[in-house]
Amino acid sequence: MVANRGEIAIRVFRACTELGIRTVAIYSEQDTGQMHRQKADEAYLIGRGLAPVQAYLHIPDIIKVAKENNVDAVHPGYGFLSERADFAQACQDAGVRFIGPSPEVVRKMGDKVEARAIAIAAGVPVVPGTDAPITSLREAHEFSNTYGFPIIFKAAYGGGGRGMRVVHSYEELEENYTRAYSEALAAFGNGALFVEKFIEKPRHIEVQILGDQYGNILHLYERDCSIQRRHQKVVEIAPAAHLDPQLRTRLTSDSVKLAKQVGYENAGTVEFLVDRHGKHYFIEVNSRLQVEHTVTEEITDVDLVHAQIHVAEGRSLPDLGLRQENIRINGCAIQCRVTTEDPARSFQPDTGRIEVFRSGEGMGIRLDNASAFQGAVISPHYDSLLVKVIAHGKDHPTAATKMSRALAEFRVRGVKVRRHQAQPLAAALGRPCGQEARRPQVAVTAPTGPGSPALVRVPPAARVPSSRLGGPSQTTPETSTEVSPTILL
Repeated sequence: MVANRGEIAIRVFRACTELGIRTVAIYSEQDTGQMHRQKADEAYLIGRGLAPVQAYLHIPDIIKVAKENNVDAVHPGYGFLSERADFAQACQDAGVRFIGPSPEVVRKMGDKVEARAIAIAAGVPVVPGTDAPITSLREAHEFSNTYGFPIIFKAAYGGGGRGMRVVHSYEELEENYTRAYSEALAAFGNGALFVEKFIEKPRHIEVQILGDQYGNILHLYERDCSIQRRHQKVVEIAPAAHLDPQLRTRLTSDSVKLAKQVGYENAGTVEFLVDRHGKHYFIEVNSRLQVEHTVTEEITDVDLVHAQIHVAEGRSLPDLGLRQENIRINGCAIQCRVTTEDPARSFQPDTGRIEVFRSGEGMGIRLDNASAFQGAVISPHYDSLLVKVIAHGKDHPTAATKMSRALAEFRVRGVKVRRHQAQPLAAALGRPCGQEARRPQVAVTAPTGPGSPALVRVPPAARVPSSRLGGPSQTTPETSTEVSPTILL
């Protein structure tokens, strides 16, 4: 059973089907017509009468469905209950395998203060910060006096950018402390914060790890998740471009050390900040499968969901043919998230029925989605992710070219959407001068309703060198009747 919805539920169902395992979906009252319900062998309603999100957080209902239908394992996906130790414990108590780390490890890694202490004990460098959650504004003042500005407040018991505030001066301290506390309390039910020295303009590098119950731990190299909006990752690249080999070795070695320190089992991610001097600092462990696990799968040819299931069955990594010396990087992969957001309303999620949907496909392109089809209704109740686009090529420029081509082929009508094209992607990959991105940034607004015209606003016409086209210079058209989706780069 997958205790989740949408794209990740379908991803796990497909893996189970490949392994000959019957699948069970759960769905809220608002998700009656969603695709993940159709992709499972069985599906059961949960959270009757509850709010849409609360339905997927209602542990008693989920455990009841599992027990009544002889479910022997639960995959939590990502988000919702995936990093809740009480859910992992509830599964264990019910005699149902939780496909993830043990409840105790989930608890330790979910507590950022404890995870930080574990990293220090393992000899992994951490950002200067408080050893425990602060309880007053006075403690924040004292930290600022010691380490100077900028500093950052972070929620002690959650992530995803909530409860996170950067402070650049004493004048900003009280307001940001109050806001961070309120955000953390609302999002996680606990307003506890800790304070760190803020690393300016870092790279956000994370390492994929995999462990079994016999103490075997390996890494599957790194992903660069530096392209973010409002502290949310929007583009992920594996491996990280232009990463010093010695730094890669330190990052992967420290990740394995930390995992061994805590007795980690199953899949997880160790996240770091890398400053402009090449120093790395541990920030957190995500004790679950990540949204961006796809790029790691593409470059290592390891199916992480298959591995998760086999590890939960009690098999060892060597039994699965997974030994560190056999894990090799094969080319580059990039993931972009296509979402339904309205640029005219500060990129708030947009809803409605998709009237037209044509995706970009072809060699080297993988699409993971749940609601990306004509006639699909985009719900206001859940995440705005429409489809994940993953491009794989022999190197970073090849993967970027495939991604740009695939994104340009998308056509969506019925919901308002936005796209950033290849320029930011090329910058993220550190493309040398002279290898310019080929398309300008395009902001797209698609009015809802059948037959509505698509309005496309394009910056001043961009000229493409004739040497690339084998003929006279071309000019980007100023209008189009086709609509492209939101591409967050």
